[in-house]
Amino acid sequence: MPENKPLADTSDHRGERPCSYKTAYSRLSLHYFFYFSVLGALLPYLGLYFQSLSFSAVEIGQLLGVLLATKVIAPNLWGWLADRSGYSIKWVRLATGLTVLIGAGLLLFDTYWPLLLTILFFSFFWHASLPQFESYTFGCLGHEKHRYGEIRLWGSVGFIAAVLAIGWQVEHWGIGVLPWDLFALLGVVWLTTFLVRDYQRPVVMDNSAGFVDILRQPAVWHLLLVSFLVQLSHGTYYAFFTIQLTDLGYDKTAIAWLWALGVIAEIGVFLYMARLFQRYSVRFLILLSLLLTFIRWSMNATLAEYWPLMILAQLLHAASFGLFHAAAIHLIDHYFQGRHHGKGQAIFAASSHGLGGALGMLMAGYAWQSGQAGLAYGLCALAVLMAGWFAWRGVR
Repeated sequence: MPENKPLADTSDHRGERPCSYKTAYSRLSLHYFFYFSVLGALLPYLGLYFQSLSFSAVEIGQLLGVLLATKVIAPNLWGWLADRSGYSIKWVRLATGLTVLIGAGLLLFDTYWPLLLTILFFSFFWHASLPQFESYTFGCLGHEKHRYGEIRLWGSVGFIAAVLAIGWQVEHWGIGVLPWDLFALLGVVWLTTFLVRDYQRPVVMDNSAGFVDILRQPAVWHLLLVSFLVQLSHGTYYAFFTIQLTDLGYDKTAIAWLWALGVIAEIGVFLYMARLFQRYSVRFLILLSLLLTFIRWSMNATLAEYWPLMILAQLLHAASFGLFHAAAIHLIDHYFQGRHHGKGQAIFAASSHGLGGALGMLMAGYAWQSGQAGLAYGLCALAVLMAGWFAWRGVR
């Protein structure tokens, strides 16, 4: 399959270089910072907010499942539109703008069905934007795509900042502040899309394989299947970790720091990502991340009452998310090139964080109601074992 000419080396219709790592670093980083600050508000606290509205564990799992289920469709639709038009950022602006508009429903509603519809449409547009921004970022990096981690780590910093700031607010003012924080952060994310310069990518009519032909390659569908199972295994953590620790008597500040610690460990991976790729094969890094993820979920299932061990478990977030995500997205960028670049990022997001995340949270709700942490995290550990088997057989 021929290499796609990197976008950092292309020119727009005026003969100018449209984007490069050096010129776009701060603007790209700022968008990642605020985009993932929204996740820093959603993932640790949204389940707790729904619990404060007297929803059951199953209802919480359903609502959070819907939050991720739209990622199955939205990135693929937006990827098709972006690849067809040659633009990325205009679709990012549209998606984030509609997210702000619909996100106002979180301020207006506090009953199950209105909130479910709000989350359905809110998340549809929210999830549509990131794969196209990722595609734009890799276009800017060109041959320097190993430096992706230096930009992406600012998303992790934004996540930490939001977790700690909102944790402090929840401790002092209650969980009712969450919808207001989310609405404000969404507005800032939309504004940051106007800091980067959009341009029309040249439509590459190369002789590379068709999109379906790429998907049929064993290495590709094995990678997508492994990514699905890994994200499925995170469902209990994202949906019930804060609730679990609250029930065990942890205060909100300690919980916020545990969330932050996991992302700090993730930043370490992004900082050393280029060195890791130079020293080890991507396949080895994926297998290592799966082993450490299995250990993490086993600890969460049985040792959560011991805070020193929870510190260790949170440090393993460097492997379960940071290392795995860095390795997987590196391969996705390699497999899907030319006219399939945007669709490749979209199918990765849809199969892993979308379908895997949604089913993981839905599974977590039923498992938590039936058997609490032991059953829920046990199923997560089983999913990781399955991912390890498929990765050993097929990921190259």
